[in-house]
Amino acid sequence: MFRIKDISLTQFKNYESRNFDFNERIVCVCGNNGTGKTSLLDAIHYLCFTKSYFVRSDSNSTKQGKNGFRIEGDFELEKKVEKAVCILRETGKKEFSVNASTYEKFSLHIGHYPCVVIAPDDAQLITGGSEERRKFIDALLSQLDAGYLKTLITYNRLLQQRNAFLRSLPEKPNSDLSLLDILDRQIAGPGKFIFEKRKAFLDPFIPLVKKLYNEIAMQPEELKFAYNSELTDASFPELLKENRQKDCRAQRSSSGIHKDDLDIFLGSLLFKNIASQGQRKSLLFALKLAEMEALKKEKGFSPLLLLDDVFEKLDESRIANLLKRVCIENDGQVFITDTNKERLDQHLKALERTYQMIEL
Repeated sequence: MFRIKDISLTQFKNYESRNFDFNERIVCVCGNNGTGKTSLLDAIHYLCFTKSYFVRSDSNSTKQGKNGFRIEGDFELEKKVEKAVCILRETGKKEFSVNASTYEKFSLHIGHYPCVVIAPDDAQLITGGSEERRKFIDALLSQLDAGYLKTLITYNRLLQQRNAFLRSLPEKPNSDLSLLDILDRQIAGPGKFIFEKRKAFLDPFIPLVKKLYNEIAMQPEELKFAYNSELTDASFPELLKENRQKDCRAQRSSSGIHKDDLDIFLGSLLFKNIASQGQRKSLLFALKLAEMEALKKEKGFSPLLLLDDVFEKLDESRIANLLKRVCIENDGQVFITDTNKERLDQHLKALERTYQMIEL
């Protein structure tokens, strides 16, 4: 069993100082826009991932006019209570600890408190560029496998170094390319590892997404996925050698796993180009629910699920279908935000499950 029991916020986003106790598995947070519903979910996300889900800079999570913030929460994990604390100091330094033990590297915490978020901007996972789908796959695999996250960090560091060297070439036309040879040898191993991990993960994951999509959409559709990677047809060292002159001219690395994509088709056409809004939301929910199942299978318990304002522009049958899946078929703790308390009450009472309602 995995639950968050309570959370305390100080100078975090909308909140000067506020404590919340969570006494049910299903927690609803209702209120008008701007009252702090999303901020509360983001605070929970901070304790799971050491960072915000919605903004890149920690300073943007500090209450306006203040310097720094503190988030503190008590978790129940396999019958043991743990206290997680995230602090942004006035100096801009961030600290993260569990049971008063401070992490030297925040990456070591990833996966300890598994968590899945569904938010309105997640539509970019379907309609956006390849980076969005890579981020989704990488974030999930990082929760499942600490070795994957460590290798991904190494790859990104080497990629930055390689690109920095390529950018320096116009200023040094007679540069010795031996450093590029070294970087190519160093980056090839991590690149191959990441490619093979992604491919092995997607092989069983894609059929699960298809199954969930057809169940959520409530009609069978010809949904197809293709993991698109240059490493499918050539080794990474071969690609680096073949594209070296191109990379030197472009001053960036044009090949590698940082270009991978998960192509999605409806029939023979790209899904994002022809899918309706309902189809896009159904696929988003399918991807996220499949993420939950993958985490539960690996961890042995269900992750936290944070649903932020996902019911807008959904018909009543889709809302009921989604809530049935996350509140009845899922045994993990669920947080749901909505501006419409009456709508949420109506749907949850129909499920005959006890729930907590927090009004902001």
